[in-house]
Amino acid sequence: MKKIIYFIAFLAPFLGKSQTSDTLHVITHNRETVVTDPSVGEKFYKRWGVFPNANMPIRKITMHVKFGCPDTMRCADWDYSDRISIRRTGGVKGASQDYEIGRMLTPYGGVFGKDWHFEWQLDVTDFSLLLRDSVEIEYNHSGYESNTDRGWAITVDFEIIKGTPTNKPISIQKIYDAHFKYGDAKNPIEKMLSPVAFTAHKKAEFARLRIVQTGHGMDKPDGCAEFCNKYREIWYDGNLIEKKDIWKKCGDNPLYPQAGTWLIDRAYWCPGNLMQPDMYNLAVKKGATHSIDINMQNYQSPQPSAVWNITAYLIQYEKAENAIDVALEDIIVPSSKSIYNRQNPAGANPQIVVKNVGNVTLNNMIIGYGTVREDSFGEGYAQQTLNWSGTLLSQQSAVITLPNTIAFKKGKNRFQVELSKPNGGKDLYSADNKMTTEFEAPPTHDNTVVFYMLTNNQPEHNGYTLKNSAGTIVFERKIGELKANTEYRDTFKLQPDAYEFTLIDTAGNGLEFWFNGRGGRGTARLMNDKGALLKAVESDFGSIWQYRFVVGDAPDAVKNEEYAIGLFPTRTKDKTTLDFFSNTPQDVIVRLVTDPLSKIVEEHHYTQLKEGIFTYDLKRYPKGRFYLKVIVNGEEKFNKRIRYNE
Repeated sequence: MKKIIYFIAFLAPFLGKSQTSDTLHVITHNRETVVTDPSVGEKFYKRWGVFPNANMPIRKITMHVKFGCPDTMRCADWDYSDRISIRRTGGVKGASQDYEIGRMLTPYGGVFGKDWHFEWQLDVTDFSLLLRDSVEIEYNHSGYESNTDRGWAITVDFEIIKGTPTNKPISIQKIYDAHFKYGDAKNPIEKMLSPVAFTAHKKAEFARLRIVQTGHGMDKPDGCAEFCNKYREIWYDGNLIEKKDIWKKCGDNPLYPQAGTWLIDRAYWCPGNLMQPDMYNLAVKKGATHSIDINMQNYQSPQPSAVWNITAYLIQYEKAENAIDVALEDIIVPSSKSIYNRQNPAGANPQIVVKNVGNVTLNNMIIGYGTVREDSFGEGYAQQTLNWSGTLLSQQSAVITLPNTIAFKKGKNRFQVELSKPNGGKDLYSADNKMTTEFEAPPTHDNTVVFYMLTNNQPEHNGYTLKNSAGTIVFERKIGELKANTEYRDTFKLQPDAYEFTLIDTAGNGLEFWFNGRGGRGTARLMNDKGALLKAVESDFGSIWQYRFVVGDAPDAVKNEEYAIGLFPTRTKDKTTLDFFSNTPQDVIVRLVTDPLSKIVEEHHYTQLKEGIFTYDLKRYPKGRFYLKVIVNGEEKFNKRIRYNE
């Protein structure tokens, strides 16, 4: 048996996590190179990890999944569904099993550079009964693309916080786990999604239903299940407890832009997405029999090929250990986490996630927060306090926005939040009341900022606002106000404060998207009053692009190596056009490279280029895919895939 075990122990403090709990890391896959097996459509990567023994109390388990490009390959191309599972517990002699604990939808990685990486996270505490002692974790990578020149480097890291469980788990039961065919009149999905009965344990206070569901396939005429919006019902003891569309908007994906159709909405998933489960806490009667039933909207197709991939577990829990107990789950703003990159860096309005893990309703608490200096809370910066009030039921979570600006120094900073006085009293478990996170300082600009925009063919989808730290709109261009293929230049004279600029596209396809050729390409950038580039808008931004900055006494120096580079169209029958803008003249090389052989078929040199528009004719080449790469002073700054005559 090939055994790879990583077990690292950290004592508090630990950045981004509770400050007084012991934290362990079990890394089962460490930059594992993952490729497909095109002959069968899946490939298994099984590795062992040594988890805490059954006697060690566990407060929380978070699984971190990190992707990068392999050392000897480029990143893979397609949006495949990967399964992370518990295969054996109790060591090598343990019985084979299959508990899916995570589902990863891989990104379209064709344009990612060698230094690209991204990290997702998922709370897997519900599986704490199984993640004990020696456990075999399997990463199952699906797909049919080439496995010789592309793949992923993945890391699976279990972050385990020791401590008294919020609720002691009693049992875990798998109730659904299959690819359920959908739309076949001869074999309706309801025959397979039959009701499931369970008996509540004599100590059970509630049962948690944990569901992961994604739709796949593309039948005719509706494109089900991946591209059709259908509803799902959850029934408990004969009562409907939820009915909702199993549909996910993808235009605000934190991982953007990607190479393929990353921003097109799908059946409850998006490319580049570690699925977050739907969870329902169900009241039970001790010793009684209860029933759960999942129903899908009635649907029939003349050519059925759709499937719903559904995994559901039922975990029974004892009553919460403490009556009054609130946990600080995460800090969204400020943060340097990949999953929060659309909200950061920021200069105002911190956001946190809190959860009431006590057994009574939480109505109020005190939230202290501020930037840390010299490893001491608040030293050098003023500590801020919010007297929060509201209604947070047991087991409920909430995102709370904290008022005021965020103090910072240039570069890296640390921000700390602490919860106290829940319901005016003492938190009976305070170890998860404090958290510290790292964050990058937001950019600081002079008091004059200029927004330049050249609209595309569909400006009716676009509008933008500039707000100050109080949320007051300083400037706005509303949806419907902009004209097609028109230049706009808005100059803002700003007071010292923190600001948020928001550009939206109601169609969810940004100022450009290769699949929407009719929309054309728009460009936008923020500049100073001398015309220097402060920040270029990524035109392929999906549904929203936000930029947060501060106006202050010590503005950042304008970066000489700041670029705005674009290419359109990237789906063409003849030509494509590159536009280039730099703050200072640069030596630039443009290469047209074949895919997948990476053969350079064109190379253009531009000496001391500051700004220019260049058109390249592909008609002399056979149809296929190419990459256009822009190298500035020897460093690749731009990489875009071109689909020629496809």
